[in-house]
Amino acid sequence: MKTLWCWTLCWYFGIALLLPWAAGDTGNKAKSCAEVKQVYSAKGYSLSGVPQSEISGEHLRTCPQGYTCCTSEMEENFANTSRVELESLLKESSLSVQGSFAAQYRKFDIYFQSLLNKSEQILQDTFPNMYGDLYSQNERRFRDLFSELRRYYRGSGVSLEESLNDFWSRLLELLFKAQNPQLSITDEYVDCLKQNDQLKQFGDIPRDVKLKATRAFIAARSFVQGLSAAADIVRKVTQVPMSAECTRALLKLVYCPHCQGLSGTKPCLNYCWNVMCGCLANQADLDSEWRNLIESLLLVADKFSGPSNVVNIVASIPSKISEAISYMQENREVITNKIFKVCGNPEKINTEKSNRSSKSEERRRRGKGIQEDKSSVGSAENLVSDIKMMLSDYQDYWVSLPNLFCNEKITAGPANEDRCWNGNNKGRYIPERMGNGLANQINNPEVDVDITKPDMSIRQQIMQLKIMTNRLRNAYNGNDVDFQDTSDDISGSGSGDGCPEDVCGKKLSVDTKLSQPVAHGEPNVPGQGASAKGTSLRSWDFVLLLPALLMARW
Repeated sequence: MKTLWCWTLCWYFGIALLLPWAAGDTGNKAKSCAEVKQVYSAKGYSLSGVPQSEISGEHLRTCPQGYTCCTSEMEENFANTSRVELESLLKESSLSVQGSFAAQYRKFDIYFQSLLNKSEQILQDTFPNMYGDLYSQNERRFRDLFSELRRYYRGSGVSLEESLNDFWSRLLELLFKAQNPQLSITDEYVDCLKQNDQLKQFGDIPRDVKLKATRAFIAARSFVQGLSAAADIVRKVTQVPMSAECTRALLKLVYCPHCQGLSGTKPCLNYCWNVMCGCLANQADLDSEWRNLIESLLLVADKFSGPSNVVNIVASIPSKISEAISYMQENREVITNKIFKVCGNPEKINTEKSNRSSKSEERRRRGKGIQEDKSSVGSAENLVSDIKMMLSDYQDYWVSLPNLFCNEKITAGPANEDRCWNGNNKGRYIPERMGNGLANQINNPEVDVDITKPDMSIRQQIMQLKIMTNRLRNAYNGNDVDFQDTSDDISGSGSGDGCPEDVCGKKLSVDTKLSQPVAHGEPNVPGQGASAKGTSLRSWDFVLLLPALLMARW
């Protein structure tokens, strides 16, 4: 009996010595966590509590639960870091786009305002010598015209057509009184003058100016409004926070390989792309309407080239007014007779001498033309050319966002498809590449995206794009549109997932215990990794049962 017990004890001690060897002696050869400690410290976290060597990873919620160098706290900190880093990258890109649009907006706005100022200055420099008291005593009327043009351009609730009609009516009144100082012109008589446009006291010049100036100012105003709206939409979309699902996927993509001791292994390209497409699914839905906006801006930009371009039209305002005055002076008798037939003969109050003096003054002022300044045309074409180039560069902005992150510096690239981080281990990434947009994420293997719940703040910006595009297309066709601040048309913000972050965080802690992330890597090669260790231990299970069987038989 003693012999049997001695034999049994020796058997168990032998097994105890063999088990570490059978398991690969993991206790003595556990990997160091020096690399992940460097990464963790570089992100600003304390190294207190960071394992010196690999530990069991059952506590992990997102990263693979094999042997790991990360604690639960480290995993949570890495998740927050990955979210902040992506949001910072998107913000940096957004600021660049906003800056480009804002810079071009300022350049065009300064140019157009200076063009308008120059046109007014030409009028102020030439009209006193040409029209004497007619201008000097009524200078405010001419200034008011340019003030109204500026107000319209800046987006105020001004009817450009009404402003131009009012100017021509007032000019008609001034000229008729100046040509007929011997007549008593009552307010009722003036109303009759203004109500009979068919008399064409200025010929077709008012109609021509109204048609061309309206189209020019509508184009200019819509153009700057479009540039401003584009920058504002980019700014608001960038403020949309990343979802909890995206944060988990980013953690797994960027920092889980560090936890697994694979710090030198870059993510697979398609793996990275699928994560980014899932995270930026709502943003990608802006693409269609964004392209429509860019194309509409490019169409309106064409209004600034050609013989009837905006620059020539604005520069011609003084000369057109001068032509209109000259037309009425040269056709004074015919026009006066037409007016008398329609409105009657006013009473005479002045002497014939004053009438002859008036005629003499008209002859002295008549016939002096204004040379239009077309020196600004070339600079306008260069400016618009630069803007059009910028617009073309940003046409695919929203669908190109994944490339900001999934570039050659971040991913392993096509040449290393078998030696990249696939979300579970080092190996090929099997799932297919997802398309852009919310609808294409229904089968995204990396980010759980609910395609039935689009982000409402982004949907609001899509509506803003539609509104702005409609205004630009109306402007291209010469139709006046009521411009208001587009940011006030629809207001609201939020992630649109209908779940506050603190609540979603609590749900996350429960859900991840029930279901671990699905791995998409290829199966491990037998005899390697954690799975191989598990196989070796199970092969020795029968050895532990053998002594008990022998004793039962004994």
